[in-house]
This record gives sequence, C-alpha cells and structure tokens, in this order.
Amino acid sequence: MSQEDDEKYPASAISSWSGFVYQGKIALYHSLKLIYDGDLDFELQLDSSDDFAIYKNGKLHTAHQVKAKISKYRSGYTKALEQSTLIEHDKIKGTARYFHVSVPLKDTASHKGVSGETVKFYRYGDSYHCGLDEIEGLTKELIKKLCEKRSIIVSDNLINFNYCLLSEKISTKAIHNHKLNQIGGLSEDKAAYEGRIKANGILDDLLNENPYQNRDYYAVELKAELQAHLEEKLDHALPTMSDATYERARRLCEHIRKTDINELKSLCQMMKPSERFQRVQTNDIRRYTKLIQAILVEPIFNYLPYYIDSENRFYVPTALDVDESEECEFDMIREMKNNGDLLRLLFEYNHLIASKAEASFTFNTKFTNSDDFDNKPATEKLESNITKSLCISVMTKDDAEGRLNDKTNH
Repeated sequence: MSQEDDEKYPASAISSWSGFVYQGKIALYHSLKLIYDGDLDFELQLDSSDDFAIYKNGKLHTAHQVKAKISKYRSGYTKALEQSTLIEHDKIKGTARYFHVSVPLKDTASHKGVSGETVKFYRYGDSYHCGLDEIEGLTKELIKKLCEKRSIIVSDNLINFNYCLLSEKISTKAIHNHKLNQIGGLSEDKAAYEGRIKANGILDDLLNENPYQNRDYYAVELKAELQAHLEEKLDHALPTMSDATYERARRLCEHIRKTDINELKSLCQMMKPSERFQRVQTNDIRRYTKLIQAILVEPIFNYLPYYIDSENRFYVPTALDVDESEECEFDMIREMKNNGDLLRLLFEYNHLIASKAEASFTFNTKFTNSDDFDNKPATEKLESNITKSLCISVMTKDDAEGRLNDKTNH
C-alpha cells in the first residue's frame, strides 16, 4: 500500500464544514479580484452545484470547486477533479472551471476529464494553493488596492472593518442558501440561483461603509476575530478532534456568526467583566473559547452562551484569569460603578466561570438593582444593612462543572 493510499482523511462532516467556511473566503477574494480588474458586470452564486460560481448576463461564466485540507496528495482529489469536469446543469462544453486547494501539491497540472472538459488549479500570484491562515491577508491587500485605485485614504482599521463586513455578507448569504435547502425544503439550485450577490453590491459595501457612523466598529471586529480564531482552531485540530469537541466548536462558531451586533456587545462585556469593553484581545478570545471546549457540559446558545443548574441559576463562561481574588473583586466593583451595561448583565448572570482561578470565591456589592449605578439613596440603604446586595460568584471550571453535573444527576 502506498503512502498516499494509507493517508487517513478527516471525517466527512468535519471536512465538509471546514470547506464550507473556506469557500466563502475564497469566493470573496475571487470576487474582489474581478472587481479590481475592472469587472463589475457579474453575479456571485454560492453553495450551488459548485462551491461558488460567477454568472454574467444570467449565464455561467466560471465554476469553482474549493477543497480545504482534504489531502496533501493529488490522488486525494481525483474524484473531486473529475466531478468538476462534468457537463451538468448549466455547466456546458467550454465552461471555465477552477479548482482551489488550501495545501501545497506537487502536481498542479490541469485535469482533463472523461467529458473532454478541463479544470485548472486556481493560481494565487505565484502559488497554486492558499491556506485558511493566508486568505485574509491576500483579501485585505486587495481591499487596500481597490480603495487606493478609487483615491480613498485607508487605515488598517478601515481595511479590517471592511474585510469583516464583506466576510459577514458572504457567510450570511451562504448560510441562508444552505438553510433554504436543508431546512426550508427549497431545491439547492433554486436557493442558490435566487440568492446571488451582484458585483456592484460588493463594491458599494466596500466604498460606502463608515465604521464610525453606521456600526460599532469594535463589536464588528470582535465578531470577525472570534470567527477567525474558531475557524483556525478547527482547521488545525481536525485530525485529532473528537466529534463532540468539533460539534461544540462548530455550534459556537455559528452562534457568533448569527448574533446581532448589539447582542454581541454584551458577549464582549461578559468575556471580561472586570474591564470596560473597548477592543477584543486575542488572549481573551483564546481563553474564552478554550474554556467552553473544556467544560464537559453542553452550553445553551441563546443570546450569551451560558449554563443552568438544578436551581435555575445561570453560569456564564468568561476569559477571567484570576491571580488574586481581592484584585478581581476590586476591578469588577470599580467597573460596575461606571458601567451600567455591565451592572444590568450581572444582575441576570451573576455566576461567572473563570478561565483560570486557584479557587472559587464570592463577594457582595453595594448594588441592589440594575439602576443603582446612579442611585445614591439605594447605596446608602445598603450601608445601613436594610437591603440585600447583589452577590457575585466567580467559580473555577471544576466547581461550576460540579454544580452543573449535579443537575444532570437529579
């Protein structure tokens, strides 16, 4: 048996989802490349008989198959390459066909199928592959060039913001088409054909969005950063990831993708409740997602990811890294005094699971309701021991798991 034949491939469902994420990023890159080259007379179609396709005047112009980490050998793509050369649906003789891969292959010569049609490996500059960790950089460079071509002064923040928005537009459309087919019962072709994205729409989004007028820039950035981290984690962990771990990561990824920007601000805040949310930090994202992966209880993905115990108490995972409990208490109370949004959230979610802590601890605050941040009489009542205050519980993963598992044993 050859080394190629002996290669172990990832589970089909996981591989399929990884490819689904990857194809949207490649579709965006290719669309921007066409626009940069002066082509504004096309429509992008996602998730049809091909992973994505370009249409002009209602007719198929180019068909694209996208394969993420299927194999490091060309033999692993034999079936998919042949599939790309079929004459079916609106793929007729002479249709230009392209094949995208995320890993380097020794042999990237064009494949001629039984049909007589040929599929070419897509070229990214001097390379015939583009990894999930590379496509963002290539796409942002294209956005920068497009803006410069239109004499638009850009900053790194503006480029990043526009990349986030365009990525979300493509992902949302792909998921919408997929759901119309899988859940709504609409045929795959009909869902995709009726959900095309026009080139002018992509360009308008790129040129007309102002992050400081229309949306909260940092919340949009967080959404993209969380998505990128989870996608990268899945991409690198596929060979060793269990089905349960994969499924939880996938569900968290999809939950963040569909979460409204305003709701996402709450998630931002609860990831690090000891600080005012301004900009997401990579370490916070890493700690937060790692904690959710580690807890052996399935989270509830509704508004914020959370857990609930047998007494109906809510537990929220956080990125808190607690060195000293007194310092954590001090920082959180200080932030609560100046941050009404955080205070309101803590009245609902007052059991916080720390990503790292030596031991669980609790502390009382001087707040008796979610409006107390500007209510001095209420604070004075508390100091007279008349009114019970909000109690915050910061728990280790193991202690929280014990309470949550207690629920499952009842």
